[in-house]
Amino acid sequence: MTLDQPTDADRQRASEKNLERMRRYARTFAEKSGTYLHPHPEITEFLVIGLAKHIDELGRPLCPCNFYEDKVQEARSSEWICACDEMQRYKYCHCLLFVNEEGLPITEYLPPDHEGREIYGLIPDPIPDKGRALGRLEEKQGRELKKGSTPHTPEEPPPAD
Repeated sequence: MTLDQPTDADRQRASEKNLERMRRYARTFAEKSGTYLHPHPEITEFLVIGLAKHIDELGRPLCPCNFYEDKVQEARSSEWICACDEMQRYKYCHCLLFVNEEGLPITEYLPPDHEGREIYGLIPDPIPDKGRALGRLEEKQGRELKKGSTPHTPEEPPPAD
């Protein structure tokens, strides 16, 4: 399989400062979370470019793999700020930036009806003692938490914004 390589024009979509910042972040977070960067470096580079571009535009690394009707509003919500809620809770990266050694997303902790589990099946966590900070905290406290908001129990509605 041949993949397109990121070009200088692709890289110029984001500042060099934020490109390097996101490269460092991706490497560090992969190690911290017990995942790997995608085995095709060009995929990782395209994702890093998208994250860096969003930092330039929005001030935050909004996930580059989703469509947003209002990127500014999404950036405020924190749900899709890298590492997104799904990565923090389930160790699942739908972008495929943070994956297992074979380049597949970890689906072990996803709810059975989640699209990632439906698409990829059950993919076990190769390093279960790392990652899932939000998911582990939720399990410990017995309540749902959201990044950037006040914690609430699953029975209670989230606080009004």
